[in-house]
Amino acid sequence: MPPAAGDPVRSPITLRTTEFGAAAAPSFYDRVGGRATFEKLVRAFYAGVRDDDVLWPMYPEHDLEGAIQRLTGFLEQYWGGPGTYSEERGHPRLRMRHNPYKVNPDARDRWLKHMRAAQDTLNLSELDDATLWDYFERAATAMLNTFEE
Repeated sequence: MPPAAGDPVRSPITLRTTEFGAAAAPSFYDRVGGRATFEKLVRAFYAGVRDDDVLWPMYPEHDLEGAIQRLTGFLEQYWGGPGTYSEERGHPRLRMRHNPYKVNPDARDRWLKHMRAAQDTLNLSELDDATLWDYFERAATAMLNTFEE
């Protein structure tokens, strides 16, 4: 049925794909610079955490490089990069992996403070910055497992 006078013309939505069926637009991972960007983010984050008396005891100083690689791998997989994290470690199970630690609102807020400082080193576009930050805020809150001080 043709649109009535004054009605907007609606055309069908077509998702762009390549000739092989893959998305034509780059993933968030590719758009922000791939692994190098996520590794820069994680290294800056851990540099801040190192001086935090609440958070630092939660991280394995003896395996800091391993922790850096695990978080980098998780983030790159989450944002559209290679699936190496799951291939090596299985399902992320973030809440389970954080359960041994007391993650209260203070710890969450400190984690976010260090991640915000690290994210600010990336000079992302306004949209990409907001997208990444929204994820970090939601993820950090999801890790809360106590309200005890």
